[in-house]
Amino acid sequence: MIPWLEADTPFPDAALALSEKDGAAGLLAAGADLSPARLLDAYRHGIFPWFSQGQPILWWSTDPRMVLRIADFKVSASLRKRLKHISKDPRWEIRFDSAFEQVMRACAAPRKDGAGTWISDQIVAGYCGLHALGYAHSSEVWLDGELVGGAYGVCIGRMFYGESMFARVSDGSKLALAHLVFFLRENGVEIIDCQQETAHLATLGAKPMSRADFLRRLQQATALPAILEWQPLSPKQP
Repeated sequence: MIPWLEADTPFPDAALALSEKDGAAGLLAAGADLSPARLLDAYRHGIFPWFSQGQPILWWSTDPRMVLRIADFKVSASLRKRLKHISKDPRWEIRFDSAFEQVMRACAAPRKDGAGTWISDQIVAGYCGLHALGYAHSSEVWLDGELVGGAYGVCIGRMFYGESMFARVSDGSKLALAHLVFFLRENGVEIIDCQQETAHLATLGAKPMSRADFLRRLQQATALPAILEWQPLSPKQP
């Protein structure tokens, strides 16, 4: 049985998360809240919230952990061509943090298959609180003044935790991710936490890492100075 967290209950050790044989691999605890202080404490310990509407807040620490090493990011020939194209077309624009909540709401919208989303109003409010404090960021793709792609996540020190992406045009989410990766690379970030393993993330270069190794990397990265200025790179730099 997992522990229930009250407002002042600290997180249990991430190594105590349920294993695959328990049927909910990575589940660590339930309860508490999504205040900025609680979320920051979770991320600093390799823990993240993930739950559906109507459920209590559930906290996870998966093992292995899916991570994207910046050096392993795969840019396909077609994506490279698209990046080059939009860098020369004034109708396209890359921005960071100009529409954070709008990006979250777009990520929360139903997908083509009609599936629901775990990004509830409660989640949006929690991460907008982190954004207001300078810990949560969005990478945005704009076409003719309209938001057509984006990604968002949390950054503590030199550790970035990816949360979700969306696209309203072909490759919109990949363009947002690519520019985010280029920016993080220039600022000394070595890995992006992707949390859970998926085939799509694997095509982009993400690979599983043991929780023990991930927590060691996390401890080192979060102790480094924060990125002070979030501005997308000029088109020539990537």
